[in-house]
Amino acid sequence: MKLLFDVLPLIFFFATYKFAGHMPDQGAAFATHWLGAIVQGGVVGATEAPALLATVVVLAATLVQVAWMKATGRKIDMALWISLVLIVVFGGLTVWFHNQMFIMWKPSIYFWGTGLVFWASKTLFNKNLFRAMLGAEIELPDPVWQRLNFSWVALCALIGLLNLAVVYFWRDYWVAFHTFGTVGLMLAFFVGVFFYLGKHLEPHPAADEPAPRA
Repeated sequence: MKLLFDVLPLIFFFATYKFAGHMPDQGAAFATHWLGAIVQGGVVGATEAPALLATVVVLAATLVQVAWMKATGRKIDMALWISLVLIVVFGGLTVWFHNQMFIMWKPSIYFWGTGLVFWASKTLFNKNLFRAMLGAEIELPDPVWQRLNFSWVALCALIGLLNLAVVYFWRDYWVAFHTFGTVGLMLAFFVGVFFYLGKHLEPHPAADEPAPRA
């Protein structure tokens, strides 16, 4: 359920982009009417409307998500705050300049920034953020935590590169990759982590089992 809640803004982004793309003229007229005041020149073209409308929708969805979590007293992860800031900045640039390249670069900036934070925390401050996230729940040898942290950094770097590759070489598939490809890669990573941890976790004897005789 939490995963679905986390990816809802992406789903709204995908749906809006595709819906507006199927009706470019109507989408352009709608975007010009409602966004003209915050768009440079005041007019949104048919090719620009899907990205602009989808950007506004994902920004609104993320703001509602954060507001709901604050209202219900739920903890807001730092990753969500960072994502919100990037959406505001790159989304605002996308709308004002009606240039979708800003919002297309946003995932790469996000993942590279995240990877850099995880790498710098371990390299410069000897703090393993991956261990900080899960260390209270499981115990693992230090080398295992280091490999997991490095693997997460590598994944962030890879997703950032793949995002730009799709932007510049297969742009027609970028929205699908951004919505489903990124989530799929992260799910595959954590499934791999689950099986990897299974090899290193030591089973604990049940409390009611008798202690072995000497």
